[in-house]
Amino acid sequence: MLNKTRSLAPDLARGFMLLLIALAHAPAFVGDWSGPAWLAFTKSLIADNQARDMFIFLFGYGLGQLAHSRRAKGLEWISTRKLMRRRAWWLVAIGLLNTALLVPFDIIAVYGLTLLALAPMVRARDSVLWWTAGLTLIPATLLLAWQSVIAQAGPVTMTSFMAGTFGEHLIGNLPTWPGNALAGTIMVVPGMLAGIWAARRRLLDEPERHLPLLRRLAYGGLALALIGRLPAALLAAGAFPLPATPLRWAIAVGHDLTGYAGGVGMAAAIGLIAVRIHRRGPLTTALTALGQRSLSFYLFQAVVWVVLFYPFGLGLHDDLSFAATFVIAVAVWVVSLLLAWLMHAAGYRGPGEVLLRKLADRPETPVSSQVEAPARLSP
Repeated sequence: MLNKTRSLAPDLARGFMLLLIALAHAPAFVGDWSGPAWLAFTKSLIADNQARDMFIFLFGYGLGQLAHSRRAKGLEWISTRKLMRRRAWWLVAIGLLNTALLVPFDIIAVYGLTLLALAPMVRARDSVLWWTAGLTLIPATLLLAWQSVIAQAGPVTMTSFMAGTFGEHLIGNLPTWPGNALAGTIMVVPGMLAGIWAARRRLLDEPERHLPLLRRLAYGGLALALIGRLPAALLAAGAFPLPATPLRWAIAVGHDLTGYAGGVGMAAAIGLIAVRIHRRGPLTTALTALGQRSLSFYLFQAVVWVVLFYPFGLGLHDDLSFAATFVIAVAVWVVSLLLAWLMHAAGYRGPGEVLLRKLADRPETPVSSQVEAPARLSP
């Protein structure tokens, strides 16, 4: 059976995050983006380059949780670092398979590469975390903004890159994978380090102890995201014509920079919601079950996109509208909720999580009964 002592807020956040991921990804598989302007507005404001930032923050938070739990068990840091690196290598392998077999925009391998490079940061001082996050935020935002500027001229979809056969698809994605994965690591670092910092203070594990800070992060982060992302959302909805290049860059930078704030703000808001949940009803149970299996259901989404949209699947990329993909995204998320709830009832963690643990984890015994002192934190 699964551990019943898991904290509510992190899993709630991961479960909700998968809805945003689905809304961000599903429209990329159709070529017809005509339809209600409010859908394009919603996608740009809520999902694009913000769902991923929430995902990244929660990934970093999970690393902090792992370090905390192992320290509480009396396990030395060196064994935790080795475990993280083993998991990192297997995440890279899983991400490579995801790219080859399923969809090219993989984030799993990016997480693995970033963890390989930055595992020691889990024990770094707060000041080191913030300086590193701040310095990498500049190139990360510029890379994201560059992609956004391209997308402003017209939607960037996968339809022109879809192979006609599975064999062509299998080899078609691999040449661009190394470059995309390495470039993606820069975009991951700021949010990941913010998540590690938050996990040290157990902001989502013990939200009732951090209500003032959570309110500042939630209200401030979401307000900043609304202000910074609104111009890009209006542009996506066709509220005004494509402006000159300098203004396009300013709009893109504002959109993608404040996406980091929005991702953290949404996670903090769910922490506040978790404090008010006194009894776990069916929806809460299903959401947390989904969050506990976020790797499995992230991969499940990729399988669905290939089956529905690719020519060697059902080939619906030319038959469905932009609006229809929103319905599909929500439907896939609802199905994921149901499947996760059934797995929870059966006491089954999920295939992705089980596989990663079997591949990376090793039986370990505390070297002594003395719990290792926590990493020193800056005031």
